[in-house]
Order: sequence, then structure tokens, then C-alpha cells
Amino acid sequence: MKILLTGGFLGSGKTSFILQLARRMKEDPRTGDIVIIENEIGEVSVDDKTLSGAGYEVRTLFSGCVCCTLAGALPPTVLKIQQELDPGWIIMEASGLAFPSSIRENLETVLGIPCRVCCIADAQRWKRLHAALEELMRGQLESADAILVNKADLVDADTLKGVLAEVREINDKADVFPLCANGTIPDELFEAVLGKE
Repeated sequence: MKILLTGGFLGSGKTSFILQLARRMKEDPRTGDIVIIENEIGEVSVDDKTLSGAGYEVRTLFSGCVCCTLAGALPPTVLKIQQELDPGWIIMEASGLAFPSSIRENLETVLGIPCRVCCIADAQRWKRLHAALEELMRGQLESADAILVNKADLVDADTLKGVLAEVREINDKADVFPLCANGTIPDELFEAVLGKE
């Protein structure tokens, strides 16, 4: 079993991306079954309804962030999923305020399960969010294995070029891809996100 942690600020397009990715993974015989874990700060999960309504096994962790208050609850939840369902992949959507590197460290240290981190940056709101939340944005992106600059079709070419350059300054080791809002996932991006050889 492998884990993909999907991070990014609120409204960046994580749930839409996960739906597209899960559909693509379902078509690929290498991935096996998929379970999605949602981390919600409140008590109602709209994203959970969207994902489970699309036919995916979804588990939801409420009332805290898995990188802090729910950190102790996450490994037992993952272990239970592994024992009961034995999926090929768990896709975990972290809350928009989480630092995926902390979640990865928790899971790999406690369970020894390999984790990949994919973060989504919002091209349309990049300048505004980066100015107001630079530490959070940097913290989310700097340890990612793959970074998707979403909503690339909603900005002009110069803006997109600038966002891609700033993202690469934060993390020059990650695979970085522009992605159209609600767009399909091209082969190269799919392989990079899952770390396929």
C-alpha cells in the first residue's frame, strides 16, 4: 500500500483534482483499489459527499488537523484501512491549513508506509495568497514531490510564467505542472504524481 498526500490552500482545487486522479487510477491496473481520506476542520464534509457520491470509499477525520490535533488518530485510521480493505493506494486530502510534510513524517515514522506529497497551487489567486500567507504557502510546497499549478487556463501567459517561476524557487526538486481547472490529467503528470517508474 502507498499513500498520496494532497495539500494546498483552501479553494485551490484539491477535491476536483482528487476526483480526476481517482478516475484515472481506476483505469490503471497498476494502482489497485483506492481509499480516500478527507481531513475536515468543521463537522460537515461537503467534499466527502462529492467523493463518495462518485463511488469511492471515503473515510473522514473531523474537528482537527491531521498535522496537529489529529496526528495521533491518523496512523491507527490508516492501519485499520490497510487491514480491512488492503487498498493499493490511499489518497489523503489534507485540510487547506495543513503542512503535508508533517503528515508524511508522522505516517512514515509510525507505520513505515511510503508517502508521496502532491501540492496544488492556485494560479488565479497566487499573488494575493502568497503575499498574505507566504509562510503557509512555502511550508505546503517546499517538501512536495509534485506541484500542480491549477487554474492555469484562468490566467494569462505572463502571469502563469511568473507563478511557475516562483513555485520553482520554493521547491526546485519537485515536478511542476500547469493544470487547467477541472482538466484531465495527462500521462506525464499522472506518472509524476504517483512516482511510477
